[in-house]
Amino acid sequence: MTQTAAGQPLLEVTAVTKSFGALVAVNGLSFNLNEGEVLGIGGPNGAGKTTLFEVISGLSPATSGSVRFAGEDITRLSAEAICHAGIARTFQLNAAFDSLSVRENVEVAAQFGRANRAVPGLRLDRCTRASVDAALEITGLIERQRRIAAKLPVIDRKLLMIAGALATEPRLVLMDEPVGGLTPGETDRIVHLVERLRAEGRSIIMIEHVMRFLVQLSDRVLILHHGEKIYEGVPRGLVQDAQVVDVFLGQGASRRLASYLEGRA
Repeated sequence: MTQTAAGQPLLEVTAVTKSFGALVAVNGLSFNLNEGEVLGIGGPNGAGKTTLFEVISGLSPATSGSVRFAGEDITRLSAEAICHAGIARTFQLNAAFDSLSVRENVEVAAQFGRANRAVPGLRLDRCTRASVDAALEITGLIERQRRIAAKLPVIDRKLLMIAGALATEPRLVLMDEPVGGLTPGETDRIVHLVERLRAEGRSIIMIEHVMRFLVQLSDRVLILHHGEKIYEGVPRGLVQDAQVVDVFLGQGASRRLASYLEGRA
């Protein structure tokens, strides 16, 4: 993957606001992400987390403000162009082509998620097949690649979304609640996957309500409330921030999280 210029953030979100009529879902939000960094985003329901992903990925462009990726302004680009530029995402709901196999789903992502194809062709080229194989291998789906997507359990459907994102060969992966609804054992599988991606130098932004997962993997954490940033910093600082405790964690969860962080020290 091509590196950004020395000292230049990979992603720059500057004074971004997203309004739906009178409702302001994201309000003047600014933050940067460096190459190879893992940023965790948390906050109460309705805080604007998923809307922020919609803005970054081009599905719902910002009302005002700007988004720059690798030095280029992508604020008004289409979702397709942003994907081709190197940003891929997953969704809260387990989106897939249910009638296709695991491999066919990832092939669609690899074929169309990396570049414009006026004539798709009847066969996948060698580079596309290699991207598919790599995505299936790293997500652990290689042995289930012939299974029909509709018959997959929840964990494999989440892994399938991640595999599709990775098959586009992104520089930045946006993961929206990657462990929501999973058992502790299944969550560990996602933990190991994210750790491997980070070891490869991938840049990742994750939205998650499971705070132990978020603080375990994130270099920095961003907490949103009513579309605004109320905390940005290292995970350990979360339990020391009175506003975060008051509007998001609560006293009980804060104590449990503090104990968990202390145990990891």
